[in-house]
Amino acid sequence: MAKRSFLIPGVDKRLLIKDSIKTMPDVTRRRFIAGSASLGALTLLTGCDVVDSSSAEEMLKSVSKFNDAVQAFIFNPDALAPTFPESAITKPFPFNAYYDLDDAPDVSAADWKLEVRGLVDNKKSWTLDELHKLPQVTQITRHICVEGWSAIGSWTGTPLRDFLKLIGADTRAKYVWFQCADKDGYNSPLDMRSALHPQTQMTFKYANEILPRAYGFPVKIRVPTKLGFKNPKYVVSMEVTNDYKGGYWEDQGYNSFSGS
Repeated sequence: MAKRSFLIPGVDKRLLIKDSIKTMPDVTRRRFIAGSASLGALTLLTGCDVVDSSSAEEMLKSVSKFNDAVQAFIFNPDALAPTFPESAITKPFPFNAYYDLDDAPDVSAADWKLEVRGLVDNKKSWTLDELHKLPQVTQITRHICVEGWSAIGSWTGTPLRDFLKLIGADTRAKYVWFQCADKDGYNSPLDMRSALHPQTQMTFKYANEILPRAYGFPVKIRVPTKLGFKNPKYVVSMEVTNDYKGGYWEDQGYNSFSGS
């Protein structure tokens, strides 16, 4: 049987999709962009564009896991996200969240400790002073939001793979799962191959200054090979696990991999 085509001859399918997106409610539109971004909107990780889909909600349900599997399969752990000179840094770097800055977590450095759980040899909790004593590197990379904007910033911290080695993490595990101080219990899973990527970073500073509240103090996980919502801020714990525990946006239909 011949494959049935639903495309209308002479109609630009990308323009048709973009026009359809404009008619969606805000939440549906954001979810559609998130879902389609996983295969097509990552041209800024290499890039950001919309690819075809006939029904946003149904597509997300059926394609989300498929997209994750395909992206994980083609993910190259040695391929680096683009880096930039200081002259390219976006000023000011925008605050981005699903709440206003006044509602962002206000974490006390004196009381904060990073909890470490799961498949690791050393489950000690880490103070911020202890983390700041670890070897650190700086990267100038692009943050790419699922909504289509991007900004370049300077991030300094410890490569996550070095910290995982330090705590004796079982890197054969499938995920590193992060929990954050956000009032809604923000959490996010990171596949282990991405966690071990050389540019994935436990970020402690922005522009060579202690990470400000707006950008995730005390610790942000910077993953320049993934979309912005896969860069958790205000991190309070990490767990190395084989169990997929979901995430704040992932549970709302966003693709878990969401990277290049």
